[in-house]
Amino acid sequence: MRHVLFVCNHNAGRSQMAHAFFAAIAPDDIVVSSAGTQPAKAVWPVVVEAMAEVGIDISDQKPQKLTNEMQLQTDWAITMGCGDACPFVPAAVHAWDLKDPSTMQIEDVRKVRDEIQLLVQDLVDHHLSEVYADRTAHQLRLERLLRLLSDLQDHTPQEIRACADRILGEFSEGAVRSHVMTLAHRRAKECLKAGGCAPVPTDLAPAFA
Repeated sequence: MRHVLFVCNHNAGRSQMAHAFFAAIAPDDIVVSSAGTQPAKAVWPVVVEAMAEVGIDISDQKPQKLTNEMQLQTDWAITMGCGDACPFVPAAVHAWDLKDPSTMQIEDVRKVRDEIQLLVQDLVDHHLSEVYADRTAHQLRLERLLRLLSDLQDHTPQEIRACADRILGEFSEGAVRSHVMTLAHRRAKECLKAGGCAPVPTDLAPAFA
């Protein structure tokens, strides 16, 4: 599973449109999210209108704030005209220079919408192999989890690393959650103390799916 993230200032226009276009055409094994550094209270009405014109309903979408966990779990991030306000995402980061549609009339919003659709289509058509190949986010999560497991003295570093790597792989199947690392840490410790890394119990699945 791979995670793609679109980021703009308010998560009420550009990143919401990119999110919707990507979700409509991307493979099922890529999870897409969008967020803003200063999220608005709602998606801009003119953006909802423009997307409805191409058959995509985003009226029920809610802007969300970019979190550290989102950044940590992202394999491929695209920022959109937020300049210095865009935070560092510890993965592949690409910038799309797009105008903010928040104060535009519908005619100009359509132009931004169509530009975003072309960029998303190009991403899916020509860059998914790069998304799949990038292991930056997983490696950073692994390093963080290994530090949390450093107090386990009864196992070799190789055993700890193999278990941590497997557990993180299982948790990557779900959507981004702020407590994924906490759950992964607990699961890895339980597995190592039990003598092996068993699959995640089904009763834990809803916590991260």
